[in-house]
Amino acid sequence: MRETDTGTDSGRSRPGGSEGPGEARHRKILVIGGGIAGLAAAYRLLASAGPDERVEVTVLEASDRLGGKLRAGEIAGVRVDLGAESMLARRPEAVGLAREVGLAERLEPPSTATASLWTRSVLHPMPKGHVMGVPGTADALAGVLSDEGLKRVEQEADLPPVELGEDVAVGEFVAARLGREVVDRLVEPLLGGVYAGDAYRISLRSAVPQLFEEARRHTSLTAAVRAIQARTAQHQQPGPVFMGIKGGIGTLPAAVADAVRARGGTILTGERAITLRARGGTEAPRRTDARPSGRSVPAPAAPEPVWRVVTEQGRTCTADQVVIALPAPAAASLLRTASPLASQELRGIDYASMALITMAFRTSEARLPEGSGFLVPPVDGHTIKAATFASHKWGWIGADDPDLRVVRTSVGRYGDEKDLARDDADLVDAARHDLRAATGHSAAPVAAHVTRWQDGLPQYPVGHADRVARVREHLTHLPGLTVCGAAYDGVGIPACIASAYAAADELRGDGGAREELKANPVQSLHGGAGE
Repeated sequence: MRETDTGTDSGRSRPGGSEGPGEARHRKILVIGGGIAGLAAAYRLLASAGPDERVEVTVLEASDRLGGKLRAGEIAGVRVDLGAESMLARRPEAVGLAREVGLAERLEPPSTATASLWTRSVLHPMPKGHVMGVPGTADALAGVLSDEGLKRVEQEADLPPVELGEDVAVGEFVAARLGREVVDRLVEPLLGGVYAGDAYRISLRSAVPQLFEEARRHTSLTAAVRAIQARTAQHQQPGPVFMGIKGGIGTLPAAVADAVRARGGTILTGERAITLRARGGTEAPRRTDARPSGRSVPAPAAPEPVWRVVTEQGRTCTADQVVIALPAPAAASLLRTASPLASQELRGIDYASMALITMAFRTSEARLPEGSGFLVPPVDGHTIKAATFASHKWGWIGADDPDLRVVRTSVGRYGDEKDLARDDADLVDAARHDLRAATGHSAAPVAAHVTRWQDGLPQYPVGHADRVARVREHLTHLPGLTVCGAAYDGVGIPACIASAYAAADELRGDGGAREELKANPVQSLHGGAGE
């Protein structure tokens, strides 16, 4: 069995990373998971180390590639993203990380942010004046809602004041206040584009936290939306809302990985962690001491345990501290011994699967409307949920080969994954059928590629925030162990990076980033059609 010295008992590192008088503090840290969250955590750990610290970081990734849901690829010789394709630029985490790892000159905003909504067999311009599909006035959805639906929005002023508990489903709340048509025609496709989820299950508190908090302060939902809009207008930030990277967002993980290695970090792919234990026992010492009265009080300070991880491939790694940056099911499996309660909570997080169908067409045969693409309300019964005209949206894709036009479509969401059973050829045919019905474009692609994301996106149902809080509470009893990633603080790229930074800082004893994330959560917004 191979052993990686990321914190052994060889005498070079005392438990918890502390050193003797006059010695630099020496911490050996294992990051499990090589998606963008794990890579960001590794980078933060190395970049933030003080002059009196020596930090050794090793990243373990189960697959043969890094990046998780960020994946770069090609179609017909044109560089494209086969996963996420844009990141929120109004938050500093993702754009800031890209700049730090040398991608500043390749940052590029969308060439067009004009999207459409394909509903009732017509492409409508995407309405403005809403927050994740929730309007401030009925006029904002004119042309998308029926006359009856618009009237229902106007009637909200006559309803009793808003009453919100600790959480509520977005769809349930909005339908009760404004009618189901608002949910089915606009909220559902927008939320579905972010979470591949069901609006009638998704948590308002977790998915649209700003609206949740504002709704608690107003008597009507539309008034809450208008308050958000007024505040946004008053503090308008310069620059684009979203940002891409020339060559694809999928190139970000490799750049972060290079930066980690340049700072002395080690990255191992093809190493799946399967057991996690505190050395010398199956469980880490707990930080509470039960007294005869039954009251739990802080136990005397104890040195942090040295963690031992074994991989499926036979490698044994030890470390003073561990960051678990895995999807919830894999994290649950790894924590089953160290923290059965946290493991049980994590097993309750569901995931949605989806597929991206990327097609390249000859420019001379393309009959695509202007704009970045369109969203599709599931209520209309079509196969695709969105389409992105990637060559329109990203100038670098069009410049790669002006004779080709690249289109991405998406299929599948939580509770509606039957189409994912089709083979690749059938999915391409279904995407072409819907594309033709929506736009009149009927040309055959010169190339097509199907990317399947099995269990790709975690779901945030009602109560998700409380579940995450319970997970973290259980882990506070395990010194030197923390978690981060899309299952906890948001599914967007900035949210994953913010989660990673907070986890890394906590291991240094700095809870500032975690408190900031609680106070100002990263809302995962829709980056245009097809996200």
